[in-house]
This record gives sequence, C-alpha cells and structure tokens, in this order.
Amino acid sequence: MPIIVDIDVMLARRKMAVGTLADLIGITPANLAVLKNGRAKAVRFSTLEALCRALECQPGDILRLEPDHADTDTTHHGAPPTH
Repeated sequence: MPIIVDIDVMLARRKMAVGTLADLIGITPANLAVLKNGRAKAVRFSTLEALCRALECQPGDILRLEPDHADTDTTHHGAPPTH
C-alpha cells in the first residue's frame, strides 16, 4: 500500500511555489522535491507539522493511503482466520 504525497495539490490550491514552501518550512527545494515526488522513505513529524502550518492544512490533506490491487481481498483483514 503506497503512501501518496499530495503536496502538489496543496501548493496549487494555495498558489504557492515549491521554492517558497521550502523556504517557509526550512528544507532545501531538493529535499522537498524528494518528498513531493513520493521518493521519500520517511517524513519527520516536525517537517509534516511545518508543511501543515505553511499550507494551512491537516496531515490527511497531504498524505493518503492508496490500496494495492492485492488489498481488495478483505477476507484476511481484521481478526485472524477461524479454522
């Protein structure tokens, strides 16, 4: 299940440039691009908080879970199987 990063959506809604956002949250434009393009393996809560403050949004406006096709089988989710 990949995590999708929707920073582009929020930037467009706020009519904000990537460089401006990078300056506001205190990271390099290159590091913001890694996060924005979904290549980051992790994000610090302090960075997520700074993003939310700068973009005036909630973490769920930036990050979302995209289910894999294999996850459409719901028989094994939740409680363990009862055999």
